[in-house]
Amino acid sequence: MFTVTYAQLNAWLTAFLWPFTRIAALVAAAPVLGHASLPARVKIGLAAFITLIVAPTLPPMPQVTVFSAAGVWVLAMQLLIGAALGFAMQLVFAAVEMAGTLVGLQMGLGFATFFDPSSNASAQVISSFLNMIAMIAFLTFNGHLQMISALIGSFQSVPIAAAVYGPPGMRTLVEWGGAIFSAGLLLSLPVVVALLVANLSLGILNRAAPQIGIFQIGFSVTLMVGMLMLMLMLPNMIPFFARLINAGVDEMGRVAAALHG
Repeated sequence: MFTVTYAQLNAWLTAFLWPFTRIAALVAAAPVLGHASLPARVKIGLAAFITLIVAPTLPPMPQVTVFSAAGVWVLAMQLLIGAALGFAMQLVFAAVEMAGTLVGLQMGLGFATFFDPSSNASAQVISSFLNMIAMIAFLTFNGHLQMISALIGSFQSVPIAAAVYGPPGMRTLVEWGGAIFSAGLLLSLPVVVALLVANLSLGILNRAAPQIGIFQIGFSVTLMVGMLMLMLMLPNMIPFFARLINAGVDEMGRVAAALHG
């Protein structure tokens, strides 16, 4: 007769539940994989599938009961680690969206917004356009596979244990946020400078010849200049996005190492 002891059941639960929590937290917080348009059942199934592959290769789990205070603490730490790693990559796309917002405001498209289900808020057209290009580049360069590989590597750098993880990793994440948003400003800089020159030119033209009616053609001119600059930037956007994605994957490793302390 087949019998299962409580110790065996606890070992099986810990071997699956704790890695699953870290992986599911990353899937929920990561770009593309955590998109709102992806059904929750698909996300849970993907996290469970990855866990089934990864769990046999992991080091031994802590000898604590799953539903004890120590077991719940381990579960919370895995949730924190997975969310931090996913957020590190999500910041890349947040920087791209910020660049699109700055460009849209300078082009006079601040009013052209629609509801974005991924953020449950209004998003500008240019911001969504750049975010779509970044997602395509992310999938083209196998960013989702690199992200999962970095997650699996985090089980070696940050093993599952009843330890306290947090402040150094959170500090690294905040520093990464500052660096990545400066990259977003750099991405929007060519369009912003070109539109600034166009607006200055329109202002000088309005002073020189007020009868032209510069306010009637100003919006069309700034919109045309902005679209032209975006078209000229497109060939260089993809390599820029590739560097951002690689930097995001590297930062996941640094955040994991800092979480371990």
